[in-house]
Formats: sequence, C-alpha cells, structure tokens
Amino acid sequence: MAIDPNKTGHRWLLIRRSWRTSELAFYRCYSPPPHSAARPGQDRWNRWTTEENFHAAKGLTGLDEHQVGRWASWYRWTTLAMLALAFLTTAAATEHTCHPPLPGQIPLTRDEIATLFGTLVIKPARDARHRLRWSA
Repeated sequence: MAIDPNKTGHRWLLIRRSWRTSELAFYRCYSPPPHSAARPGQDRWNRWTTEENFHAAKGLTGLDEHQVGRWASWYRWTTLAMLALAFLTTAAATEHTCHPPLPGQIPLTRDEIATLFGTLVIKPARDARHRLRWSA
C-alpha cells in the first residue's frame, strides 16, 4: 500500500525486534488524525503475537492438515486444533509459574510439552526410562 505524500497526517517508521531471534521487522506507518506512536506499536505487537500463535497451531496441532469437505468438519477440526493449542499454552504457562526451571535449564516450551504428552500419554513405549530418554 503506497502512502500519498500529499495527504496530511502523521507518518513514522516502526521497528520491532523479536525477543527470541533478534530479527528486525520494519513497518511504515501512517494515520490521518494525530496519533501517538504507542498505539500502532501495540497493534503491531498484537498482530505479531497472533501470527506466532497461528504458526504454532499449524505446526503443533495440525491446524493446516484438514482437507475441507464440509463446513461442519472444518469447524470441528479447527476447534479441536485450537483447543489443543490452548491446552499446550496453558500447560506451559502453568509450568513456568508453578515449577520454575532449575539453574542452567530453560522452562518447558509448548513444543516440549506436546512431545512429552505424545510420548507419555498417546504412544506408550516400553517403560518410563525409555520414554524420557530423549530429554536427557
């Protein structure tokens, strides 16, 4: 979208840095009425968080693996995938709050919780030692 230089309003450059990867994202911003820079920054942050969660839902819970035949089946699949992501997010947040990691370790992530859940609950293996060997 091109910004017309003849229009009155406010223009600014918004630079966002990812906390995890230090990747920079640049946004050209424009608003017709006077606007503070804090609001667009918050809007971009919300959008980035939503995009990261959507990407996680596709990778962790198979949100993008449904072949749409009917609306009802798509709706059920999407609801289950988003429910699974909510479970993983809640489990990770609870783990971070109730059981902080030991010094030198990082807290459990949604990916690790999904792997643990799949290993210990969904696909039982021989014994607990065999099932937990991957985390060592």
